Amino acid sequence: MADASAARTRAVFEFKSATLPLIAVILKTADLDVLAEALDAQLADSPDFFEQEPVVIDLSLLQEGDAESGSTLDFTALRALLARHQTQPVAVRGGSDVQNAAARAAGLSVTAMPVAPAPRPAAAPAEAAAEAPQIVREVPVPANGTLVIDKPLRSGQQVYARGGDVIVTAVVSFGAEVIADGNVHVYAPLRGKAIAGARGDTAARIYTTCMEAQLVAIAGIYRTSEVALGAEISGKPAQISLDGKKIVMAPIL
Repeated sequence: MADASAARTRAVFEFKSATLPLIAVILKTADLDVLAEALDAQLADSPDFFEQEPVVIDLSLLQEGDAESGSTLDFTALRALLARHQTQPVAVRGGSDVQNAAARAAGLSVTAMPVAPAPRPAAAPAEAAAEAPQIVREVPVPANGTLVIDKPLRSGQQVYARGGDVIVTAVVSFGAEVIADGNVHVYAPLRGKAIAGARGDTAARIYTTCMEAQLVAIAGIYRTSEVALGAEISGKPAQISLDGKKIVMAPIL
């Protein structure tokens, strides 16, 4: 009888590890009023961007030594705030013991998932206001090595293709970031930041059908819009590669 019961149990469920797409909201302030205002402004033109996707709340930038960020967050209110923007907060990471206990009390799990914010080019220009949360869509690349994004990326949004290439078929707006360990392809206007070879691949390239980028970078070498684009590149199809320590831009004819 016991053997038959065990067999039935094995037949109806199974535990397996899974690698899933992940939205991480990296907080830069513990003030929920400031956070609410920043989220409303950042997501005003794309209210359905998240489509009820699971979210991990990243507390790693709220340093414990800071009197404000070291305090206990109201995680119940924080969950409601994020849910208002069509997300499903499920866990926190990078918090203090006090913050983790408060998160559990609010129904969130605590994870030590090794999913860090995507690498940035060395000595990149200053970021936007410190209070604005960073929204990172961290997506494991499929088995074929290419991630395809068919939605516009708005200011403050970031997509990072870990382990492969990324193809974006919609606009990358000013203030948005598209990052890949391999190549970056943008078949639309590239107005934000594009970072290829994020883990140091110097052979990686960036391709776009409309070059208007705020910043391009390959393997940590970057060029910003402060250096004017040539007439043969600006607003036109272009490819960006690395020649030693120099970013090279060429038209796609």
